[in-house]
Amino acid sequence: MQQSPPRGRRGVRSLALTAAVGLALAGCSAAGQNKSGSSTTAVEDAKNSGPSAIVVDTGSGETPVPVSQKITVKAEGGSLTSVEVSSPGHGTVAGSLSPDKSIWTSSSPLAPGAEYTVTAQGAGNGGAKLTKTASFTTQAAANTFVGTYNVNKGSTVGVAMPVSITFNKPIQDKAAVERKLAVTASPAVDGSWSWMKDRDGKDRVDYRPKEYWKPGTDVTLRMDLAGVDAGGGLYGTQQREVNFRIGDAVTSTVDVEKKTMTVAKNGKVLRTLNVSTGKKDFETWNGTMVVLSKVPSIRMNSATVGIFGPEAYDMEDVKWDVQLTPSGTYAHAAPWNEGKFGRVNASHGCIGMSTEDAKWFFDQVNPGDPVTVVNSVDTVAVNNGYGDWNVDWATWQKGSALS
Repeated sequence: MQQSPPRGRRGVRSLALTAAVGLALAGCSAAGQNKSGSSTTAVEDAKNSGPSAIVVDTGSGETPVPVSQKITVKAEGGSLTSVEVSSPGHGTVAGSLSPDKSIWTSSSPLAPGAEYTVTAQGAGNGGAKLTKTASFTTQAAANTFVGTYNVNKGSTVGVAMPVSITFNKPIQDKAAVERKLAVTASPAVDGSWSWMKDRDGKDRVDYRPKEYWKPGTDVTLRMDLAGVDAGGGLYGTQQREVNFRIGDAVTSTVDVEKKTMTVAKNGKVLRTLNVSTGKKDFETWNGTMVVLSKVPSIRMNSATVGIFGPEAYDMEDVKWDVQLTPSGTYAHAAPWNEGKFGRVNASHGCIGMSTEDAKWFFDQVNPGDPVTVVNSVDTVAVNNGYGDWNVDWATWQKGSALS
């Protein structure tokens, strides 16, 4: 099993003490100049005969710097008070100070093909101010990966929306990647990542809570993948933080036997609609699906979902379409089935209703809202859209690479 463009983002500046190129920077000595022209401030310490200085050291002497290289920032004849590193689009490198605050050492990988800037401040033993600005470039990786995620920054989604990330390259070390993914929520939730293959065969990981999100929950996805080795020399390049919010609990239940759909909002039933679902051999998927998108009009051609021959159809202007699976399940207006709603299941798997009811339903739901079908056959697959909720919690957790 298994569980974030765009679905566009930006690099992060943060307190982290990281690095510049020792060999490439004459500025790694007391009075040198760094790549960007900034200089080390060296002062004659009042208590010592030698100068105090901040020195940035990449250790290897290679230029560009290997992504696996440890970086150090040293206060010679003094201590460090702050170090800031930024790399546009790649984020920051974590590290730690020595007990006497004279040395900082990196503890996480560098991103490949990135330029880092280091700005460090400190104090000499006599209290004089020390500053250092330097920059360095890392070696480009021959093979990199990115993840496409499904939630947009600042968006509001339904209570069943998982966080889903699909990767453009096969991920060998899923545990290494998962360690650098995080979802936090306020109020907090009990949640888990779970890995799967997407419908196109790509590696995908989804995060969902044990139960639906509570309306009003604020959620943050963090992807700290810059420099992560996913196995076989495949390196990540992304640093992303995406905040989104959970909207009202709009839930719909379709009963195939009764041929009805009951729609509730925050626990209160709004309406029960007469519908027509999939006929024999074209039964509507059982289980919970999640609204993926909605459009006011669409062309429906059966060839796109593998239906040919006597059952084939091609309709130009189907109204009020709410997509539930990428395999072609929609809830939509089906005026050609007028007289069958609430009486006969006559569709090719979609949930059809009158044009008036379909417009009303279209206006109620949004991406992330759950639609649960009962009394049908063949539960929707976990990777067919977001079938995540059809997996029991214990099984879902076992899909984590860290379980």
